[in-house]
Amino acid sequence: MNTIENIEKTIKENMAVMVYFSAPTCNVCHALKPKLLEELEKNFSEFKVESVDISVEEEIAPHFGVYAIPTVLIFLDAKEFVRKSRHMSVGEVMEEIRRPYEIMTS
Repeated sequence: MNTIENIEKTIKENMAVMVYFSAPTCNVCHALKPKLLEELEKNFSEFKVESVDISVEEEIAPHFGVYAIPTVLIFLDAKEFVRKSRHMSVGEVMEEIRRPYEIMTS
């Protein structure tokens, strides 16, 4: 089970982290996640991914200011860089990551 501490530690210890907030009742969440993971793996090999089920780990979402699902938070160098909620495309998320990620890894 995830805790705020575990996620904060992952964010601190890794250059690039995606935190994915979802719930079992969210169909969009389940459709989006595998596509996001596939694209991250293909394009940004350094990424670590943390998944948060807000129905189980209820205190984590408010800690990160997340009140809608699905929500994707992207942290680069331990700073929040991208925040997308509800309506997002995989391409849109990847595009926002690409340039800063390439600068950090070059």
